[in-house]
Amino acid sequence: MQDSLPHPLRVAIVVASRRIVGGHSVQAGRLLEAWRMDGSVAPWIVPIDPLPPAPIDRLLEVKYLRTLVTQLWYWPLLVRELRRADVVHVFAASYTSFLLAPLPAVIVAKLLGKPIVLNYHSGEAPDHLRRSAVARFVLRHLVDANVVPSAFLRNVFRSFEIDAEVVPNVVNLQQFTYRVRDPLQPRLLCTRNMEPLYNLSCVLRAFAKIQTHYPAATLTLVGSGSQDAALRREAAALGVRNVTFVGRVAPSDIHHYYGNADIYVQAPSIDNMPLSLLEAFASGLPVVSTDVGGVPSMLRHGVDGLLVGDNDADALAGQVIQLLADPALARQVAESAYRTLGAYEWSVVRNGWLHAYHRALGRGNEPASEPMVEDAPINPA
Repeated sequence: MQDSLPHPLRVAIVVASRRIVGGHSVQAGRLLEAWRMDGSVAPWIVPIDPLPPAPIDRLLEVKYLRTLVTQLWYWPLLVRELRRADVVHVFAASYTSFLLAPLPAVIVAKLLGKPIVLNYHSGEAPDHLRRSAVARFVLRHLVDANVVPSAFLRNVFRSFEIDAEVVPNVVNLQQFTYRVRDPLQPRLLCTRNMEPLYNLSCVLRAFAKIQTHYPAATLTLVGSGSQDAALRREAAALGVRNVTFVGRVAPSDIHHYYGNADIYVQAPSIDNMPLSLLEAFASGLPVVSTDVGGVPSMLRHGVDGLLVGDNDADALAGQVIQLLADPALARQVAESAYRTLGAYEWSVVRNGWLHAYHRALGRGNEPASEPMVEDAPINPA
């Protein structure tokens, strides 16, 4: 596609600030860096969680008051920042988050007459869209282009008669070092936040079974969340050893943990297109995961990794044990997964975003291009 957009195109990216370590802020940060090096887009972040000045910032520590304070600073910030944008790029999740963060941005952008690209990331989309008439209305009628990172979410949107195009997440391959694990050791890693939908309880239960076969096995958990204390108690009750709760880690440091592990394991009950899998692929880690949401479109069972059913700790443990017993299989799936990363490199993702911005600006009536990622990962030459 030729770049027929004004240069540089001014894009306001509405997303959580980097104070909130999560997939949205990480992905927005990577887009920001890539566009600034590219030069064709001039982006900036408009945080959904602006920090008020002291001493008002202390009110953010009060559970319900923080929402009111944040909204009082968020709406005026949107008016100031979106006014100077050519395109407004809004990251969106589900449920209450949709109402508090993307919805105000869409309303303000609409009042200012700005084109809106809504970038929806949530494995909870099927339930959210079924429940929320507001979300369905916004996605169908108020935004100029819907973008999702996976074929899974595109199909969910289609089931609600909502158009969306696929632009995959971008992975910075330079940040991660691919390494063959030889010998393969029972050093497990999980980098999912400690929230119920990521089901780290299943990971702990699987690890307890793995440790009966490999007593020296280790498990490193990187992330934080509402389940932190409960998971620590569960680990103690299971009697597992060598479990390290690292807590929150800055995106710039996360590669160290992938580099020091040998197998990546996760057990989400709901998921879309986790960056954690791309980071594991880039680091040469064989992956074992539950087969939920968009995960099977990223990872073909027996080809790019191993998949098990939702909340099946026995199967999760069994597949990890299989990899440890068959290092050749572990190397094979890790190599195959690494080859899929061409679909997530900047040269590919860049064109997807330019196409989405082009559509939102209304500078052409051409039909949407084919999705960048289909149900089977792309194997670049």
